[in-house]
This record gives sequence, C-alpha cells and structure tokens, in this order.
Amino acid sequence: MGRGSRCCNLSWFINDGVGIGCAVFTYLLIAYAEFVVVFVMLLPEVISATVFGILHAITFTFLASLAVVAHSRAMCSDPGSIPLGNCTSENLKKLQLQEGEVVLRCTRCECIKLARAHHCSTCQRCIRINNCVGEDNQKFFVLFTWYIFAISAYALILTIRQLFICTDKEWQGCTFFPVASAILLMIFLVFEGLLFGIFTLVMFCSQISSIVKDETGIENLKQEVKVKKGTVYENLQDVFGGYISISWFSPFSSGPSRRSHHTYHEV
Repeated sequence: MGRGSRCCNLSWFINDGVGIGCAVFTYLLIAYAEFVVVFVMLLPEVISATVFGILHAITFTFLASLAVVAHSRAMCSDPGSIPLGNCTSENLKKLQLQEGEVVLRCTRCECIKLARAHHCSTCQRCIRINNCVGEDNQKFFVLFTWYIFAISAYALILTIRQLFICTDKEWQGCTFFPVASAILLMIFLVFEGLLFGIFTLVMFCSQISSIVKDETGIENLKQEVKVKKGTVYENLQDVFGGYISISWFSPFSSGPSRRSHHTYHEV
C-alpha cells in the first residue's frame, strides 16, 4: 500500500508495487488451491454426480471466494486515514480547545494526530488504531486470515483423504491427470496449506487478541496506556458491527463506521 487514490470506483487504493505484487501472489495461491482441489482431486466425483464431490467442490470454492472478497475489501477500503495537512490554524480554532489543552501534530503528514493514531510510512499518513490495517478495514483483514486458514485446513483434509483412497484404488478413476503429476500437485498443496494455514492462524489469533484486549500492536510493543475499555463483546461489536449475526462473517457487510466519533478527523 502507499498513497490513497480512487481507482475503479474504489474508495482507497495504494499504488505500491510491492503491495500489489503480494496481492497478486496471494490470488495466485488461492487459484492454485482451487485448481488442485476441484479439478485435480474432486472433478471425477463431480462428473459422476456424487454428493461428496459436488458438495465439497461448491463449499471450497465458496470459501475461497470469500477469502478473495475479504482481501480485496481490506486492500481497497480506507483503513481510517486522517486527512493530510488538516493541522491548520482554522481547523484548530474549530476545535475550541480549552486553556492548557494540547493537540498533537504529526510532523510527517501535518495532520492533527488523534489518540491511538500512528503514522504509516507506506500509506504516508496517520491511520487510526493501526497502520494499513486500521479501524475501518480491520474486519475484512480478520475475515481474510480466517478464510485462508479455513481453506488451508480444508485442502489438507481433502488431500490426505484423496491420497489414502487413491492409494488403495491404485489411482484408478481418481483423477484425469497423469498420476505422477497429480501426486506432485497435491504435495505442493500440502506444503502451501501447512505454511499459509499456520501463518494466517497466527495472524488471526493476534488480531482477535488485540480486539478483545482493545489494544493495538503498536500499543502492545510500546506498553502504551489504552484509551478506552469495554467488554469483550463490545470490543468485537466495534469491529464486526451490531449484535452477533451472519453479517459478522460476511466480507460483503461493512463494519460500523466510527468516523463520526472522531472530532479531530472531521475538521
């Protein structure tokens, strides 16, 4: 990510080569898992119209699609940026500060620095709560890590099942690909599933822990005093929005917008 801009009607997009490259690589890995699971392993059962093959092909594709949508929305949603250069005399007057009240100014992006906001060197501006993953797109990032972990574990289970069943059947009717190629593709999928499954599980647990504790990663490292305290459920509601429902797990449903609660951001 880098500087925010409008692209393809998106509210936030960062023109950063490394970030875009990582996003493309992520989508290629998801596409590879989809290809091996559906077309290498399950396709014979799908064509045979078995309930197992059809059900798992649809479920895996659905979860992979949710992961792509969640990542896209995390990448293309404003994480909670503070307007550049808003620390002006006119805006400071609007705040109607009391005598002795201090307002922090970011020396790099010249903005009024809110409590818990930190300057992101990639985005080149201050972001509320964290850096490129912030207040307004944290839900999508959490869902992305969860769905990647889910499809990684799912792919591992299906691959192990396939290897056991096909070994017993001597690979008769197990795949439309050459046996050696199919085995090699599945081995690569196992490595991918283990690597990214563990990686995203750690990120997911880290994000959930920070939400539950109402503590950002930077605050944890610096041992900063937390600004607000709420119950675990209230903190989860702050990120996922409203009472617990299916919308919590949907990347199509946005979390609550908390911009109106930040006076400094509105000036």
